[in-house]
Amino acid sequence: MFPIRIRGLRFRPNGRAVLDGVDLDLAGEGITLVLGPNGAGKSVLLRTLCGLITPSDGDIDWGGGRRPASGVMMVFQHPMLLRASVLENVSLAMKPLGVSRAERQRKAADVLERVGLAHRAGDSGRHLSGGEVQRLALARAWLTRPRLLLLDEPTASLDPSATAEVERIIREIRTDGTRILMTTHNLGQATRLGDDVVFMSAGRVREHTPVQRFFARPASDEARLFIQGELPWRMSF
Repeated sequence: MFPIRIRGLRFRPNGRAVLDGVDLDLAGEGITLVLGPNGAGKSVLLRTLCGLITPSDGDIDWGGGRRPASGVMMVFQHPMLLRASVLENVSLAMKPLGVSRAERQRKAADVLERVGLAHRAGDSGRHLSGGEVQRLALARAWLTRPRLLLLDEPTASLDPSATAEVERIIREIRTDGTRILMTTHNLGQATRLGDDVVFMSAGRVREHTPVQRFFARPASDEARLFIQGELPWRMSF
């Protein structure tokens, strides 16, 4: 699967350039934070890598081949839950893999323990708090041991305590060997979690650099203004 090489990626629904020639290389380890203003194309890039969006143009090379049939998972800002128990919501992630129900539930119970939700296993997923929902979604993705995990603003609207717990889980998933690509507007979070930063604006990658260098010496005025909070959140195309 790795390295992933993206060249000239474009997505232009109704002629509007959401992705406008993205070039990006992703190696097989670490946590990459995708930063940029609203409308920069961050979430669309993740959805394209996940296979939910077909680009208008460009190529994605997955380690010398096409996108693999499995091994890529995505957790959304607002995860969808079934009207079932927390345990069932997690264990169903393995159903397409042909694993028996008993084995699915055993592994689901193990991963719920790791995300701190074992005590909620029998509760309805619809009764969880926002932070618990994100932990459930991470557990569901983690259960399949993905090689690439795409996270779209997983801590948006969470309080500091819930955010810290989600960040702990993300670090553990990375330690287990999963490559993570994550969007966020939380610059402090980027410094806590990231190995490198991809800065996007107007549908293009403007910088891809180690996290410390990005915040200490941004290469462009646009990135510097973004860090200082002066870049408009919404950009026209």
